[in-house]
Amino acid sequence: MRGNPDTSERPDSPLLVDRFGRVATDLRVSLTDRCNLRCTYCMPAEGLDWLPKPDLLSDDELVRLIGIAVTRLGVTDIRFTGGEPLLRPGLDDVIAATAALDPRPRISMTTNGLTLAKRAAGLVAAGLDRVNVSLDTLDPERFHRLTRRNRLGDVFAGLAAAREAGLTPVKVNTVLMRGVNEDEAVPLLRHCLEHGYQLRFIEQMPLDPQHGWDRADMVTAEEILASLRAEFTLTPEPGERGGAPAERWLVDGGPAVVGVIASVTRPFCAACDRTRLTADGQVRNCLFSQSETDLRALLRGGASDEDVARAWRGNSWAKAAGHGINSAGFSQPDRPMSAIGG
Repeated sequence: MRGNPDTSERPDSPLLVDRFGRVATDLRVSLTDRCNLRCTYCMPAEGLDWLPKPDLLSDDELVRLIGIAVTRLGVTDIRFTGGEPLLRPGLDDVIAATAALDPRPRISMTTNGLTLAKRAAGLVAAGLDRVNVSLDTLDPERFHRLTRRNRLGDVFAGLAAAREAGLTPVKVNTVLMRGVNEDEAVPLLRHCLEHGYQLRFIEQMPLDPQHGWDRADMVTAEEILASLRAEFTLTPEPGERGGAPAERWLVDGGPAVVGVIASVTRPFCAACDRTRLTADGQVRNCLFSQSETDLRALLRGGASDEDVARAWRGNSWAKAAGHGINSAGFSQPDRPMSAIGG
């Protein structure tokens, strides 16, 4: 973020408040921009120009920033993301240090699940509470075409290991795309019901490095729900949604639920409670933000914890009312999803 945001009207609060009354309590921490899949809607077959290693936050820097967020800024939930977070060396130590904070935050992770089968027990021992696993198809050939890797069996094994290790509820994240996998809404839900996973459909968002996103290719929340209602009875889950991104529906009366994250057609920006830290130490107040605040430079320049917290509060105060996807002047962020973090 260039310059310092005007915080003259900001209330005297230690929390990550913004001008619209929202408070960020959920921190998404990207551990790496690297991934061991090459999903067609996320990156080209040859991968991307990865961040240079010296630009990445060290484990100590990561833990320090997470500690500032939890102890000074009121963050209560930490979600580790990537790229693929399981590729981060020292992941278990970072999780353990996060779990040792007082107050202890809730700790989750979003992963593609490829190596989760052999890591799940260790992650639980380190302090991880829960996982989300990305899975867009149940068909091995389609998985190969989508991800350019023949690894669907590893994802299934990772999901089962997460459930057995107690990383529950195990949530499955699915993106449906027209002409690719939109016919799998019902089979995916049946699979998740059978295995005790919670399925969440996510509308495809304009975050690809090729900037080739086309709204016409996106399967909307209404289309997803219509497909599911052809086979299941869906009723809105009672209770307040709060800042949760997913609208949740009871399946055939419950207790099983399915979620739909309608980021494009039914934005939930007015209740957003998230702030984001990239693997190279930039804090973003929105997934689609066009600006960032460089916390890495503050750390390496000798700033105090309170100096860092003040800069983070300023970043949150400058948060826009919404992501603007549906406005005429919307511009896709320069960073792709793999660099920002899920």
